Amino acid sequence: MASNLRVGVDVGGTNTDAVVMVGNSVAASVKVPTTDDVTGGILSALTELFSNTDLSPASIAAVMIGTTHFTNAVVEASGLAPTAVIRLGLPATSSLPPLVDWPDRLAQAIGNHTYMCRGGHEYDGREIAPLDYKGLQHIAEEAGLAGVRSFAITSVFSPVNSELEHAAASVKKECVNGASISLSNEIGRIGLLERENATAMNACLIDLASRIVDAFETAVADFGIGAPLYISQNDGTLMNADYTRQYPVATFASGPTNSMRGAAFLSGLTDCAVVDVGGTTSDVGILVSGFPREASATVDICDVRTNFRMPDLISIGLGGGSLVRDLEPPTVGPDSVGFRLPSRSLVFGGDTLTATDIAVAAGLTAIGDPGLVAHLDPMLIARARTAMQESLAEAVDRLKVRPENVPLVAVGGGSFLVDQHLPGTSEVLMPDNGPVANAIGAAIAQVGGEIDRIFSLQETSREEVLDVARQEAVQRTIDAGASSDSVEVVEVEEVPLSYLPSSAVRVRVKAIGDLEFT
Repeated sequence: MASNLRVGVDVGGTNTDAVVMVGNSVAASVKVPTTDDVTGGILSALTELFSNTDLSPASIAAVMIGTTHFTNAVVEASGLAPTAVIRLGLPATSSLPPLVDWPDRLAQAIGNHTYMCRGGHEYDGREIAPLDYKGLQHIAEEAGLAGVRSFAITSVFSPVNSELEHAAASVKKECVNGASISLSNEIGRIGLLERENATAMNACLIDLASRIVDAFETAVADFGIGAPLYISQNDGTLMNADYTRQYPVATFASGPTNSMRGAAFLSGLTDCAVVDVGGTTSDVGILVSGFPREASATVDICDVRTNFRMPDLISIGLGGGSLVRDLEPPTVGPDSVGFRLPSRSLVFGGDTLTATDIAVAAGLTAIGDPGLVAHLDPMLIARARTAMQESLAEAVDRLKVRPENVPLVAVGGGSFLVDQHLPGTSEVLMPDNGPVANAIGAAIAQVGGEIDRIFSLQETSREEVLDVARQEAVQRTIDAGASSDSVEVVEVEEVPLSYLPSSAVRVRVKAIGDLEFT
């Protein structure tokens, strides 16, 4: 049984949660305040976690971490590496240069090093222009003199033909020692600006990713855990440490995704709505077959439009630390006391009225000293609760694709804020261990493998193409660390490309499997 011991950690804006899982059971769980450096909160959570159990750190088989490090870096425009953003597409696409829609503070944070070069393809696979190797060498020299070692390369229609991106990457590696390369065909979908933005965002995080993952591995090892480290992805699966160093952008939204996966595990429901109520925000999403439904359109990250795969979520400014103002009508949030809740909320002797104080006064939870909120006006309590439920109900309604009521699973440390009779829901479930569902979601996460390729049907049948794609996705999952007998294909997407020669079709297959414990 010891070989199946695993630790799940999820870092939120207010709390860092951790659990030890023994098989499918929670052996221990803790919730500690998130620290400014985040890593300190992880170490604090691990220390408290193992002080509450007889289990030894040396017996752990795997550690899974969901982190906000990289999201926070972009939000704060801090710790981002100078990045050369290179587009292959001239003489086309010159009217909208790279980073054209980035906020000034973000563009300046990565140095505003933007370049355009001849190359790219038409939608039917024909070259727009031959690749300009001399131009790429000049760009590499200029960027190198400016101290740039990170490159984001985007070629027009590279999801159809990625040859020029790989050729450009080879030039950069030859010209710049220690260059780190992000290629758009490996990160985003068709849609030039959005794919380019996602690639630039990934590239500027690579240096930080290396430092953070190294720190995680060192912290876990120093704690006495010799198990491999995995990081949560935004699709509900895991990636190993090396993959995280290369694709840090894949961690965005991993926190809410972990919560949704944990909600599915704890409730036994695979198709439902989930609300994760934290200290600052509530994230609402939809589970389909046990995994978060993915957003079908572009996703804005810090006012930057991107198109890599992200869960379809709505975040609202409602959490346990949300400020309540006695206005007409009362308002709840979006500002919050965050991780200062234990010192600023009324029930803990503070001077700030929060959503938690309203819940305690209403008898929904026993936190702190109820006597400190006994003076609150019952009318204020009722109207503040109504404002909370209206916000939650609206978010659920916006995500539903059918008019009928849906079951809702409420998790997170502030799940007590959700009314049992929330409009638009058929039932509201609050499972045991719900407050640490995010850490459970990280601990139970599976390994994922995905193939996204263009195939020709000219000399191969559709069935053979789909079979090849399935086999490749399954093999990638096994190579990533999954047990071969646990791998299954969970999603197949087939898109005929009418304007391409050879009866081309784009096929995306996703497979998942359980970690191989040895």
